Amino acid sequence: MLPLGGVGPEHVVFDASGHLVTGVADGRILRVNPDTGQVTTVADTGGRPLGLQLLPDGGLLVCDARRGLLRMAPDTGRCEVLLQAAGNERLGFCSNVAVTRDGTIYVSDSSRRFGIDHWLGDLLEHSGTGRLIRVTPGAAEPEVVLDGLYFANGVALAEDESFVLVAETGAYRLTRLWLSGPQAGHRDTFLKDLPGFPDNLTTGSGGLVWIAYAAPRDPMLDWLHRTPPVLRRGLWRLPDSMQPGPRRTLRVAAVDNAGRTVHDLRWSRARYRMATSACEHDGRLYVGSLLEDAIAVLDLPRP
Repeated sequence: MLPLGGVGPEHVVFDASGHLVTGVADGRILRVNPDTGQVTTVADTGGRPLGLQLLPDGGLLVCDARRGLLRMAPDTGRCEVLLQAAGNERLGFCSNVAVTRDGTIYVSDSSRRFGIDHWLGDLLEHSGTGRLIRVTPGAAEPEVVLDGLYFANGVALAEDESFVLVAETGAYRLTRLWLSGPQAGHRDTFLKDLPGFPDNLTTGSGGLVWIAYAAPRDPMLDWLHRTPPVLRRGLWRLPDSMQPGPRRTLRVAAVDNAGRTVHDLRWSRARYRMATSACEHDGRLYVGSLLEDAIAVLDLPRP
């Protein structure tokens, strides 16, 4: 474990100097030395940072659930707002981001109806109001390229950038948008009936896509999704003690470009719960969580 002195390192990336970068619930962006565990505050977004993406110039894209898509300057830590709205609607829940080699940004907006403080409400209501948004360099306006997503979450690009994936946490699937080739612009399902709630997606060695499962599938939630909407809308307003919550399990998996499973790592009674990201680096996985106060470090099994 790498303790942080802050709660909720929801997404974890490595910078060019080999340090971990993450954001925590109080708004801080932290840099962590993976060898010594030293933690340094490099910025404060003033909101709730989630997904991160390092840029070639050392800058950092930050999905802030409260403020929208931000860019953090590497030298000063200053955060400027890049995107707050798309399709004439404000981003309700900016979640995760990926960037192509030409600078095109793909960013997920999890829900139009629920923000970070009531994320479980979107999973319970299951109304499908998430979006994937494209920001093209030089374009006058951002473009909503996918709509009607069930809690749009993690975003990752194929190694050859032929498609982009977005995790639909509430539908237990990864949805693919083709970016090139004869199917360009077409949407299909990359993986379905996943064994848990897919959260952030990250690209690892050999083009593998790492999937962090925030929790295993919940039979009660599966049943609720088949009930009338009015019942689902009422349930999320119940006291927290009466609502389903994440079990203390840990599961991460990696798939190739064809959707074949390469790694599937599970701990049924883990000390760490609600894995929301898995970052591969030098033979290890660095796992983040929405609820924990540390980054978990796991040795990656050798093939």
